[in-house]
Formats: sequence, C-alpha cells, structure tokens
Amino acid sequence: MTDNAKFWDKHAKGYAKSRVKNMAAYQTTLDRSKAHLSPEDQVLEIGCGTGTTALKLAGSVAGITGTDISANMIDIAQDKARAEGVENVTFFQADLFDKRLTPGSFDVILAYNVLHLLADTPVALDRIQTLLKPKGRLICKTPCLGEMNIFVRALVPVLMKLGLAPSPVQSFKKAALEDHIAKAGFEIVETGLYPAPASFFVVARQP
Repeated sequence: MTDNAKFWDKHAKGYAKSRVKNMAAYQTTLDRSKAHLSPEDQVLEIGCGTGTTALKLAGSVAGITGTDISANMIDIAQDKARAEGVENVTFFQADLFDKRLTPGSFDVILAYNVLHLLADTPVALDRIQTLLKPKGRLICKTPCLGEMNIFVRALVPVLMKLGLAPSPVQSFKKAALEDHIAKAGFEIVETGLYPAPASFFVVARQP
C-alpha cells in the first residue's frame, strides 16, 4: 500500500462526513459536467473518493466506473450506492494505471480534485488519453495552488511534512495545466472557475 493510500484510508470517515464548502460552485460543476454527458456514455471517474459525485451523475449516463487508491473510500462509496439503489455505478480500488482499466473503453473520464495529487502530470494525461475512445472527453476540476495567495502556497508543504496533507501536491497555475492538457493531444472546449479564483474546471476532447 502506498503512503497516499494510507493517508486517504486514515481520513476516509472524516472525508465522508465533511460538507461541501461551496455548494453553489459544486452544483455548477455538476451542471457543466452533465452538459457534456450523454445517456450512452461509459464513464470512468479517477479519484472518486466516497462516490458522491459519481452517484449524482449516474442518472445522466449508461454507466460509471469509480476508482480510488483508498480501500476505505471505496467501501464507503459501495455502501452509498447500495443505500441509494444506484445500479449503474461500479466502485473498485485502483490507481490510474491498473490493468483492469482497458484502453479505449471509456467515452468520458472524470478527474475532480485529483490531477494536482498525481506525481507526473504528462504521464497521467497520456494514460487518460489511452483509456478514452476516439472523440472521448476529459472533464476535470483542479485546485491551482499557484493562483492562490502566498500564505496558502507556503502552508501546503508544512501540512505535507506534518502528515496532514497527501504528498505530492503540485502547485499548478491555470495556464500550465491547460498547456499540459493540450500537449497530451486534447482540444480544450470549455473552462471555468468554480469557485474562483483557483478551482479550475476544464472540458477537453480527443481529436
């Protein structure tokens, strides 16, 4: 088990109990995501956490596969799916490179609040591209710490050292993240800030 998996296992119950800090921004993220989904889509969500977003989007697509590196997060997500009676969502523990994720299998990949936690962004985006079908879409939202004030940027390394934040946490700026996505071969079709100034929403499409 990786250190990050241990970190999220430890915090899974608290994460499940925590409330969305900005419900309006979260709802806008859901609404804009739904605008790029269709009832025929097979969707993969990486870093699905306790499954809340996957379950909210399930009614808009044919099926969702939710993955997370934390077994405890996945256990909670599976319990939620059973309790809500949602049958077109499957949750299992996996990272982005798990061999059970077959190249060319997905119409859409969702990556909410996860790209900044991956060690090698270009490699991760290349893997995402291989998992998508032609014309497939990447829908992501990423905290761009490089856009935040200096006090927030200084605090993150301290939290990592104290074990209160996962490691690594990348300090993106919006332009750099857009550049990574474009260099991976995607066409960016929509962006937004939900909430501003640094929670960067991107929809990108394969050629």
